[in-house]
Amino acid sequence: MNSQSILQKYSFPPLEKDLSQALQSKIDQKTKPLGALGELEKIALQIGLIQNTLIPELKNPALFLFAADHGITEEKVSAYPKEVTWQMVQNFLNGGACSNVFSNFHGFTMKIVDAGVDHKWDQENPDLIVKKIANGTANFNKTNAMTTEQALLCLEIGAGIIEKETTSLQNTIAFGEMGIGNTSSASLIHHCISEIPLDELVGKGTGLDREGRERKFEVLKSSLKRGGTPTDPLEILSEYGGFEIAMMTGAFLAAGKLKKVILVDGFIASAAFAIANKIEPNLKDYCIFSHESDEIGHKKILAHYQVTPILRLGMRLGEGTGALAAYSILQLSVKFLNEMASFGEAKVSEKEI
Repeated sequence: MNSQSILQKYSFPPLEKDLSQALQSKIDQKTKPLGALGELEKIALQIGLIQNTLIPELKNPALFLFAADHGITEEKVSAYPKEVTWQMVQNFLNGGACSNVFSNFHGFTMKIVDAGVDHKWDQENPDLIVKKIANGTANFNKTNAMTTEQALLCLEIGAGIIEKETTSLQNTIAFGEMGIGNTSSASLIHHCISEIPLDELVGKGTGLDREGRERKFEVLKSSLKRGGTPTDPLEILSEYGGFEIAMMTGAFLAAGKLKKVILVDGFIASAAFAIANKIEPNLKDYCIFSHESDEIGHKKILAHYQVTPILRLGMRLGEGTGALAAYSILQLSVKFLNEMASFGEAKVSEKEI
């Protein structure tokens, strides 16, 4: 199986625009000046188009958090040891992480996917989906991160999780990640797809100082010299991907095909989006970009895809927290569309000139 066959399996059409004019008219007839609610109006229009209705609603939102370890941590590209990956997964399962707090606040169900964490779990947990490919990827400064077969398997598993673990009653999906070293993987993925210079994409990750960031950049530059700049999405994943990023890629494709409202988190989740969008460019129609991460390259990535993030709060935690923080804005967008009075209903005079 190759990229073309993946495209055929998970391909889906662009948004149907039949309701576009009617939705825009409904928005414009609300008791406000045209465009006065700014991005809220654009979000309401997009959600209405995704759900193909004039009265959209957000139902039973879910967060899928993909976790895996990265061999590149051998090169000291992160401020934290790789053990933090499994320790944070345990924290998620115990309910103690920021993503748990935000999920609980908004009523999200939360599932954690072990895509390749270097740890053996003591007991089963209903919130943990174990789909371990291996105990982390290989060190891509020395060899390719994974095989093409592993990349394909990740896509299949990630898509299967969304198909199996969600229902038609869950129409809003957010994706998060956990994996020490995964900003390194994401930087190279973004570079290969966007052609943005690597130096403009490599940031401080979990909190590197200037010297640490420069060391990280030199390691990634060396990795790029070894693996080149592939353009095929499967080759990119094989050379530089993480198991969690690759599984999330498949999950993006399945969520788009199922016409879910997709909340994209930050820099790393955007790397999974970038791969999935290269496989199926119509995916972007179903995605709402939640925030602009404080990771230095994310602003450039958002500009590359010509999308406007909902929030700019200087966040760089990952775990889907940016997507969860932005969910209130989606709720407000749907609320005004469905509940705000029109000029006619309120008997308010419309603009004359």
